[in-house]
Amino acid sequence: MISLIVHAVLGVLTTVLMVRWNARLFRGWPGGGVTPVEAALVVTGVVSVALGWYFNIRYVQEWGKTASWVHFTQSLFENWAAKSAAQDYILANVVLLPLWSITDGRRRGIARPWIFFVMSLFTSFAFAMAAYLLAVERDRPHEART
Repeated sequence: MISLIVHAVLGVLTTVLMVRWNARLFRGWPGGGVTPVEAALVVTGVVSVALGWYFNIRYVQEWGKTASWVHFTQSLFENWAAKSAAQDYILANVVLLPLWSITDGRRRGIARPWIFFVMSLFTSFAFAMAAYLLAVERDRPHEART
């Protein structure tokens, strides 16, 4: 259970750092307000974290001292359907998310875009992806004014 608490703290910390480092994207501006796309991204990210935490807590409760990163990862490959989904998720999270968010984030002037990958390790892939897309979406009004 301690590892869950550590992950929660690190998840909150990485999220706070991302917002702080990119504060210009999360301050109001003329014509501001939350768009439907931004709201959908926030809701999706929050739901992803909530569901993930529900399942992770259940996992730790069920497996007790056996619960670990190694055991969790091995459990992802329990059957052929799970193996298919797991390889897709792992490649998207570990290869594509950092490649995309760092490369695209640098082009867009997003501060420290590597934080989205780090955030994904402590929150969820969907949360980090929604956070990145939210940052990109929040940057659009700035682009229109320049």
